[in-house]
Amino acid sequence: MQRTNRTSRAVLARISGTHETRAGAHGALSVRIVTTGSLDAHVYSLAGPHTTSVTPVFVLLHGIGMSHRYYRRLQQILAAHGDVHSFDLPGFGAAAKPDRQISVAEYAAVIAGTLDKLGAGPVVVVGHSMGTQFATELALIRPDLVSHVVLIGPVVDSARRSVLLQALKLGVNSLTESPAGNAIVFTDYVRSGMRWYLTELPIMMSYDLEARLIRIAQPVLVIRGSRDPVAPRSWCQKLAAIATRGRFLEIQGKPHIVQHGAAARTAAGIQTFIHS
Repeated sequence: MQRTNRTSRAVLARISGTHETRAGAHGALSVRIVTTGSLDAHVYSLAGPHTTSVTPVFVLLHGIGMSHRYYRRLQQILAAHGDVHSFDLPGFGAAAKPDRQISVAEYAAVIAGTLDKLGAGPVVVVGHSMGTQFATELALIRPDLVSHVVLIGPVVDSARRSVLLQALKLGVNSLTESPAGNAIVFTDYVRSGMRWYLTELPIMMSYDLEARLIRIAQPVLVIRGSRDPVAPRSWCQKLAAIATRGRFLEIQGKPHIVQHGAAARTAAGIQTFIHS
């Protein structure tokens, strides 16, 4: 499994940028700005128990228009088992917007550079929606940093590579999300802004997840909510089938943001996966 993240605590104080701590029900949340090249990532970290010499380290990557906020419930649960680093990637959440379009490979390089500076790795990388593309690319370009890959509500289905269809499915999904989930989504979209969303949308739509996923060596878990119109069951099952030691988990009764609406079940599935 993963080595403990004991190095990170010695490194964090030396990372340039903001460093603050917020008290929470599950321990102190550390917030840092980490610069890789000209791009900033905001990292929200909860320390795990460190009761053994080997503990997992989790990295949570959001989708287009989103931020770390819809991972809060999952992060708190996973922190009972190991360190958890949740990102605001460049252009999203609190992170500054770049002055140009950023590719999936560049986002993966930012994540890799950030993890190197944190001294974290190998990690269990968890991506949701477009975050599944970042997670897959990270595992491909830096296999030394990733032990397991978890893809939640992956995009974009190769049989439905249409902006109009994606927008329609997201609209339908909003009708089934909880009020709390929709509140996070809508406020994050407003914060990100339509201009940056539309700048990165072509990047998301053109990324061939199937072709990249088949090339990675790490075990892969694909998770979807049974009511998710964005990531259909047939495609998620196909991804699990082509992946190395791929597994598929469907969480009943939940839509696209399943890690928010069913955080405990999602965390349980991830724990079972990494320990099997």
